[in-house]
Amino acid sequence: MISTLLKQRNALSANLSEWWPILLGLIALYIPTYYALSKSLWNNDDQAHGPIVLMVVLFLFWQNRESLKHNLNAETKPILGSLSLGFGLLCYMLGRSQDIFMLDIGSQIPVLAGILLLTRGMHVLKAMWFPLFFILFMIPLPGVIIDAVTLPMKMAVSYVAENVLFWVGYPIARAGVILHIGRYQLLVADACAGMHTLISLEALGLLYLNLVKHDSLFRNITLALLIIPISFTANVIRVIVLTLVTYHFGDEAGQGFIHGFAGMVLFMVALILIMSVDSILQYVSSYWQGRNVNSYRGVLNK
Repeated sequence: MISTLLKQRNALSANLSEWWPILLGLIALYIPTYYALSKSLWNNDDQAHGPIVLMVVLFLFWQNRESLKHNLNAETKPILGSLSLGFGLLCYMLGRSQDIFMLDIGSQIPVLAGILLLTRGMHVLKAMWFPLFFILFMIPLPGVIIDAVTLPMKMAVSYVAENVLFWVGYPIARAGVILHIGRYQLLVADACAGMHTLISLEALGLLYLNLVKHDSLFRNITLALLIIPISFTANVIRVIVLTLVTYHFGDEAGQGFIHGFAGMVLFMVALILIMSVDSILQYVSSYWQGRNVNSYRGVLNK
């Protein structure tokens, strides 16, 4: 037992001595990036999900920390790792010098991938693919893409919200993305139904899939595809709730605390919808599996 403890202690010391210089280098490299983000993008509602995504990425790396343990038999990839690390550092230098956050933040993916290839090999890189992929949700998209997607989304959300409320008897009309209900006018803003909201909800859905770890490929793919209409539905519910609060309690209630709280409601509704759809998929999958087993038994009995 004592020898086992000594071996574990030696292995831990070897891992710490190897990774501390790398971690200190990464901290020195990216602290200026995150400081700049905290003073600029992350202060905007559109990118407020950035710190949460960062915390999730760190949690995912910590969750998979066992794969980083020292392995003498690891088949490292020095050439591929060097190319990935060099490309990432080039993107970082260009992004930092020109204030291009897309390159600055995105450089973390090839930099980390290169380090893993140089120190552990392809097997560990595959084990760490999801934390690396999740970094994408921190990268701000170009304004051209955001504008091209946001306006149609706001129009669609406004249209559905108007028709639902009109169907249940509320005096509501719409002019573009402006809803007229009673004596109030509500503008469906980017934060309520924009591309950034869709990205945040997509990140939530993919994180849910990673945590539950379903064995069924069909179930994972189907749920991942359904996250988009689920996000749209959650946005519609958020706009409807804000519209009803404004209509019944006044403009101050709709634009005050309730407006900020509606953002939390959006994510809770989206998570409930994702879990509900997942339960339905599980039921359908179990039903078809049971039906196939019964059919197979029927053939054997014949």
